Amino acid sequence: MENNKEFSLREIDLNAIARKIMKRKKLFIINLSITFVVSCAIIFSVPRTYTCSVKLAPESTNSSMGSLGSLASTFGLNMGNLTSQDAIIPEFYPDVIESVDYTTGMFNVKVTSKDGKIKTNYFDYLSHHQKYAWWNIALNKVVSWFKEDEVTPGKGNKINPFRLTKEQTDIVKMIEDNIQGTVDKKTDVITITVTDQDPLICATIADSARSKLQQFIIDYRTAKAKNDLKQALQFSRETKEKYIKAQRIYAAYSDANEDVVLQSFKSKIDELENEMQLRYNAYQTTVQQVQIAQAKLQERTPAFTTLQSATVPIKPTGPKRVMFIFACLFLVFFSTSVYVCKKDI
Repeated sequence: MENNKEFSLREIDLNAIARKIMKRKKLFIINLSITFVVSCAIIFSVPRTYTCSVKLAPESTNSSMGSLGSLASTFGLNMGNLTSQDAIIPEFYPDVIESVDYTTGMFNVKVTSKDGKIKTNYFDYLSHHQKYAWWNIALNKVVSWFKEDEVTPGKGNKINPFRLTKEQTDIVKMIEDNIQGTVDKKTDVITITVTDQDPLICATIADSARSKLQQFIIDYRTAKAKNDLKQALQFSRETKEKYIKAQRIYAAYSDANEDVVLQSFKSKIDELENEMQLRYNAYQTTVQQVQIAQAKLQERTPAFTTLQSATVPIKPTGPKRVMFIFACLFLVFFSTSVYVCKKDI
């Protein structure tokens, strides 16, 4: 019986609210119409953005943990990184993507818009071909009145990450916002997500970001091995030159004293032959060292598996125009309803 009374009271209350709304429907129509126009003016001024993601699986640097590593991975831990000899483990790759050296390396990436009207590098695209909301344009216009003009560095000028200009610093921040990197702690899978206003440029930058991260990791992992190989090659060239020089001296002395039977000349020939043989043995040793260094470089060069390649997105990911408009209409409708109900009390 009490439940029936409560239900009746609710029904009466809802009916009363509905009558109040209908009574002030003109106010609702005016508020909702103004809200619709204003929300459309706001949301349609915001440029649409597209998102593209790529996924990489780097080669494991240490597999000695065995079953213990597998057990730890179930708890979100990566035991392999605890025994890795690398200073930059996969968990640090997002920090690499946000570094100044990495972001400035994206400046000269060639990009082309989907309609083909824009063909330039990424720095110029972010500097002169971005779309902004009307209030941002007005704000930038006002700010430009109070700041000094800065000369944009030409295409031939080398960018110095140690000392960036104001414009270059702004572009670096834009790239940091556009390119995001994450790493799965269980699998070490690297995900690079790029957001941009043009779908083709978005996919191009995602692929370039993947390529540059791969090259950074390869350069880091192989830096010592490359240096060792370089030194081994240099040492091999030097020992080869010394061997050839000793060989020529021996051959010239032997030819000049071919018919000589004096023991002193024979001793000199034996001495030169021994010197040549020592040079040859040293040269053979350096050749083996070069081969070992080449094998070490190959061993240190990491391999990558691309789990998800860059693909030109078809649909924009933001802003959600319909949801924004409906949210604004709902908020205004709710606030107007509360105002009408309180006023009529």
